[in-house]
Amino acid sequence: MKPLSTFAASPYDIADLHLFRDADMTSASALLADCPVMVAAAGELVSDPAQPRLVIVLRGALADATGDGATTKILPGESCGEQSVLDGESDLSGLKALEESELLLIEADLVWRLIDESDGVARNLLRLLSFRIRAANMQLRRRQKLGEFYRQLSMNDGLTGLYNRAWLNDVLPRLVATAHGTRVPLSLIMLDIDHFKRFNDQHGHLLGDEALRTAAQVLAHALRPSDFAVRYGGEELMVILPATSGPVAAGVAERLCERMREAVVFDDMRLPLPHVTASFGVASLAEGQDEQSLIAAADAALYRAKEAGRNRVEVA
Repeated sequence: MKPLSTFAASPYDIADLHLFRDADMTSASALLADCPVMVAAAGELVSDPAQPRLVIVLRGALADATGDGATTKILPGESCGEQSVLDGESDLSGLKALEESELLLIEADLVWRLIDESDGVARNLLRLLSFRIRAANMQLRRRQKLGEFYRQLSMNDGLTGLYNRAWLNDVLPRLVATAHGTRVPLSLIMLDIDHFKRFNDQHGHLLGDEALRTAAQVLAHALRPSDFAVRYGGEELMVILPATSGPVAAGVAERLCERMREAVVFDDMRLPLPHVTASFGVASLAEGQDEQSLIAAADAALYRAKEAGRNRVEVA
């Protein structure tokens, strides 16, 4: 930055500076008289980590880039650097001139004199900091909501809308631990769409995807709000039934098997119903059993259902 003049010799009016509105102008003007007015070229770094100070834009504009990548634009009359002055810490902001700008620099000790001697400066400073805290909190809440949205998005299968393996790996161990701790039953259903490769080969992958979506809808519409449906992989799906005993889970699987037979994948298939069927394996959590062995038990029951002719339910 290059020195231009002092504030007293500049054409700028203290009444245009937000920090001094409704303050004691006479006292503030006297204190600011010898403060330097500097010229910053476009793109020039303005902040100084070794020297906490207040910077007020008189002409032009600054960009304050925070550590998380957000950028705040500072326009004529506005200031920055207040926090570094008040807490005495280094100014680590990435403050740069967006265009050629004229800046009023106020050193930290003079800022404290302004607070002490010019009525209204402290009030304006508190109002400014309160506004920035409120804006930062709003931005934080928006980012938290966005982060939660993307977290939820990452836990769902993009094709079927069901939960995915990442969700399963995160949640199932906790469900198993809760079931063991409370001695409440927990059951699992594994299901596989029958002859899915043949379906894909005959009708194409797009209609194969539609068959998967149809199967997912069957599960979503038939389960309780407390139950969970997961795309385990490929054409293999899973249903988790908290607080559900083995016999009840077997009944749920039978109902799902029947609804799967009745599901219409697409209306102009020109083939007799049923359009798709699925094989089901049911297992219930045993004492001391972990989530991996529970899945293995349900998967073994599913294998038996497929070996027995498919379109049926087997219980571990």
